[in-house]
Amino acid sequence: MGSDTGDIALRRYEPADERAVLALLQASLGWVPDEQYGAFFAWKHRDNPFGPSRAWVATEAGRIVGFRTFLSWKFTRDGTVAEAVRAVDTATHPDVQGRGIFSRLTLHALDELRTEGVQFVFNTPNGQSRPGYLKMGWQPVARLPVLARLRSPLSVIRLARARVPADKWSQPTGAGERAPDVLADADAVSRLLAAVPAPPAGALATNRTPAFLAWRYGFEPLAYRVLLCGRSVDDGIGLFRLRRRGTAVEAAICDVLVPGGDRRLEARAVQDIVRRSGADYGVRIGNPGTVRAGSFPAPGQGPTLVWRSVVDTQAPAADRWRLTLGDIELF
Repeated sequence: MGSDTGDIALRRYEPADERAVLALLQASLGWVPDEQYGAFFAWKHRDNPFGPSRAWVATEAGRIVGFRTFLSWKFTRDGTVAEAVRAVDTATHPDVQGRGIFSRLTLHALDELRTEGVQFVFNTPNGQSRPGYLKMGWQPVARLPVLARLRSPLSVIRLARARVPADKWSQPTGAGERAPDVLADADAVSRLLAAVPAPPAGALATNRTPAFLAWRYGFEPLAYRVLLCGRSVDDGIGLFRLRRRGTAVEAAICDVLVPGGDRRLEARAVQDIVRRSGADYGVRIGNPGTVRAGSFPAPGQGPTLVWRSVVDTQAPAADRWRLTLGDIELF
């Protein structure tokens, strides 16, 4: 479906638009026009097992000047699957900024998402873009709490100074094993997921499947690692990557999956990731009930989660969300 708004036309993104969209992302967001960014775009928007991203473009005289995309996502809640999308990449060419293209694309997309049965939109916009979302009906849910685990007492200084965005690309480490290799054993991952306790009644959690984990942590340039909690995947795993944040090296602890919800095993996995990776500290999202042994809340840190109705009309309460760092970092 498409629409015309003055001299700006809106329509659904098509695969043939990819080269022009990548050039637009370069012009507006500073994406580097190389093979790695092209592969990142394909991994993120085409290869997702939850389905390809829904995307729209704005054109002027046939030239693509705006891009708006929503990453497909699935949550589970009380044994049922909720269809959601995450608002991600958006770009407006510098030549046409200030003409409301971001809002037009977004509101147009929401109308079409409603016809497709998408229940809600969620995302974690930065402080610069958040006001624009709030004007379009997004609701703030909560600031997601960050738990930090220090490698040594001196690491607190590095943590305190880490007030800049983290690098997109990862730092190398020999700790653990390559995530694509470990997660290729779908049978073992299935057994582990079956042994992980289900979220509490009414809680909303990403629908983790072997296919989802293999995709989420399988993009080679991001160099995700897996630390086994025992001799095999069945004993539990911790998924992480190292990223530079200013002068600090941070272990982004994305998911810790342990059988039976063993709290001691979870705490030990977090400790081992930080110690063995050589990071200055590790961070993860602290959900209600998250093991905090050896970790502490990082004051003033954590992204703000926002929600937008599509079909659903009531936002889940803040304490109902069970997001991990793997659900929100990078996207």
